[in-house]
Amino acid sequence: MENIPKNYDQIDQWKSLMFLYSSALKEINVKIEILNNEFIQIYNYNPIEHVKSRLKTPESIVKKLKRMGAEVNVVNMTEKISDIAGIRIICSFTSDIYQIADMISRQRDVTVLYIKDYIKNPKPNGYKSYHMVVTIPVYLTDGPVETKVEIQIRTVAMDFWASLEHKIYYKSDFEAPDYLQRELKACADVVDMLDAKMFSLNQAILEWNRRDDGKQEEKEPEKSEIT
Repeated sequence: MENIPKNYDQIDQWKSLMFLYSSALKEINVKIEILNNEFIQIYNYNPIEHVKSRLKTPESIVKKLKRMGAEVNVVNMTEKISDIAGIRIICSFTSDIYQIADMISRQRDVTVLYIKDYIKNPKPNGYKSYHMVVTIPVYLTDGPVETKVEIQIRTVAMDFWASLEHKIYYKSDFEAPDYLQRELKACADVVDMLDAKMFSLNQAILEWNRRDDGKQEEKEPEKSEIT
């Protein structure tokens, strides 16, 4: 983010940074909305249930830098923290996740920095989600500024588990006992089974509809030509 003037004081630099992150969120949100609408137009299917976006609070940024053992300054904010601007995409099925990720990564002005696939490699507590850290240019009067955004893509069931897990441990500094960790992992396994079952049911319904449409076409009588 070289376009931030170096002669700005820390407060002005902070404000400029947060403006960039807020603008990057708007840019990504518009892209996701357009991609989703295009998908509906072509395939008559909506892969995205809803989208949430947020900017990390100053308190969270400071806490994260201190946890890393890094000095609290603007340079460390931009270099060491990748999720100041965050977007969460909630979709119906696991297969949608990879399709959405591919659609985003193929955008010409989106650069994928790295990916963390917690679906294929879940965390020990059972957490599942697909994380992408990307940069997107925010166009200012002095030129574009590449700005980092973290994108999380997960199913409704994965989001249900992750949201409740976060609520349980929010502002908690203690390490959970082993039996609680096991219970959380067991709940994550149930959520995983639910995801798989709902996907299986969806596929069965689609197949049934295809067969039913085929039968209807066979039954429909041929129209006679009137001369």
